[in-house]
Amino acid sequence: MSLKKNNSRHIGVWTASAFVISSMIGTGVFTSLGYQLVDINTAFPILLLWLIGGIISLFGAFSYSELASAFPRSGGEYSILSKVYHPAVGFIGGFVSSTIGFSAPAVLAAIALGKYTVAIFPQLNPTIIASVIILLFNLIHSQTLKYGRLIQDWTTIGKIVLIVFFIISGLLIDSPQNISFLPISNDGSLIMSSSFAVSLVWVSYAYTGWNSTVYIAGEVKNPQKNIHYSLLFSTAFVTVLYILLNFIFLFSTPISEMRGMIEVGFIAGVNIFGDQGGRIVSGGIALLLLSTISSYVFIGPRITQVIGEDFKYLRFFSKVNNSGIPINGFIFQLSISLIFILTSTFEQVLLYAGITFIIINTITVIGVIVLRFYQPTLNRPYKSWGYPWTQIIFTISNLWILYFTFKNQPFESLIGIGIILISLIFYFSGHRITNKGQ
Repeated sequence: MSLKKNNSRHIGVWTASAFVISSMIGTGVFTSLGYQLVDINTAFPILLLWLIGGIISLFGAFSYSELASAFPRSGGEYSILSKVYHPAVGFIGGFVSSTIGFSAPAVLAAIALGKYTVAIFPQLNPTIIASVIILLFNLIHSQTLKYGRLIQDWTTIGKIVLIVFFIISGLLIDSPQNISFLPISNDGSLIMSSSFAVSLVWVSYAYTGWNSTVYIAGEVKNPQKNIHYSLLFSTAFVTVLYILLNFIFLFSTPISEMRGMIEVGFIAGVNIFGDQGGRIVSGGIALLLLSTISSYVFIGPRITQVIGEDFKYLRFFSKVNNSGIPINGFIFQLSISLIFILTSTFEQVLLYAGITFIIINTITVIGVIVLRFYQPTLNRPYKSWGYPWTQIIFTISNLWILYFTFKNQPFESLIGIGIILISLIFYFSGHRITNKGQ
């Protein structure tokens, strides 16, 4: 039974925006700065990283909005790429989404939550915390739609309030850092360096989730309008928050204390509020990560459900419960998430996911140009602003990032390519099995 048959367009523009904001604001912005500061130690290039990441994401949101308005079905890249290119390309997008696309960000947020919680309660085990949280949200979202929406709305509000409070408090500190936010000598060479490009992988991951509404398009009320409203507003809003938050990190805290560290939010919190206040802030960050986990856990199984509806050998994933929830998709997602938690490091999961996301997002955005060329008369309730330049700039920027990432991180890059190749093998093997059965 599909979502369409259940007539379950129950998500309004606010909840859709909440999913986007919750998906974006989470692990990346509270962890990636430490890795960026390893090679970049001046403020202007750091803030420029976050501005460029926001612009690239916004250009992507313009493109995804047009595609989603033309094909308002749940499934994200799977549904879109199948229509634009070929079912095999769509399957690649769906396979990536259903294996690491949502499981990996949820796991990373859960791991970060565990580490921030341990900063308050050192006697606890971060791995157990991460596993329990992932299990809990899978149970909640696999049983009911009502409470899932309520959790998403209120945890998103709490997240925004905490971040705004953190930013205002940071501006009011008595002893800010002696750091210039204007360009200085050598910033130009840093911006054109491979380190800057690779750092954009971390930033791109922090912006992951700007396309979240597309994955639940089949459940959004008035999708032709609400999808692009939620994508564009949320992406622009989060970009402003990210720049301000990283400004506060650098404004309040010595770079040497944050360099190479994961818990930059906790470290900055200690500098702003003192030791006890820092622990409270760490607890607040842990709580706001709950909405990120909730968002990814909620959306992920919708991808496997749509794939299951279209492929007979994967029909198992299309099964829904009495509430129209893809229960087997949740079981699959939970299994992958627990494997990630128990076998991989934080940095490994982030790099694999980040590189793969960039590849799939780029192929999807190019699809706007392809579709305009081959289907010029297709009904498009929303047309991308700045066409074709927004798509061209998005593509060139991501190719630049990928070039330097492949050059500097060949192993992680090959893993990303390997995931894509495995999806192709799985697609054609499945077709062969289906044809033999017939």
